[in-house]
Amino acid sequence: MTATDAPLLLNLDGYTPLPPGKVAAIVTMLEMTAPPPPLPERASEGLTLERVPCPDPGWYRALFRRVGEDWMWFSRLRMSDAELAAIIQHPEVEVLLLRKDGVEAGYIELDGREPGEIELAFVGLVPDMVGSGAGRFMINRALARAWERQPRRVHVHTCTHDKQGALLFYLKAGFRPYASAVEIVDDPRLAGLLAREAAPHVPVIRPAG
Repeated sequence: MTATDAPLLLNLDGYTPLPPGKVAAIVTMLEMTAPPPPLPERASEGLTLERVPCPDPGWYRALFRRVGEDWMWFSRLRMSDAELAAIIQHPEVEVLLLRKDGVEAGYIELDGREPGEIELAFVGLVPDMVGSGAGRFMINRALARAWERQPRRVHVHTCTHDKQGALLFYLKAGFRPYASAVEIVDDPRLAGLLAREAAPHVPVIRPAG
């Protein structure tokens, strides 16, 4: 067994060295157990949020990349079409597409496959809509739709790879943190899932050789 093959032991009171080729993030899990008051909205003209019936995996993957590549979203990019379709075309999963004047501007995915729960599995805007106020429009309507299904709770998670302000946005929307975790994965840029220049706020540490 080489040093890079050895199990990684997390130091709970200090630094934990990562092998080259890995990236780490702190993940915060948040939830709400009752419908919150909506966030004040601004600049909502031309915005719509509608469910996409039976989303095509190729279309979804392209939107997923547009929205999330700068924030190290990669999980859906390594799935086959069949694996992805099994999720996004599931009757308990809703892909809600945000449009601005008819143009794709972002999306929220509501995952209700766990009985009594709705997860905001993915929440994001295309780059030129970030900071426009469209996120408030989108989250208000998505949460209202989620609570129409009368779940026990609605939950979401964010991490330190996400855009600055994401955690504060969820807190303002009515979520409260209940757990955190350290996530360590192979750098998806080195595997070719994301462009090498993606997520410049997360340094690439290449293996030697």
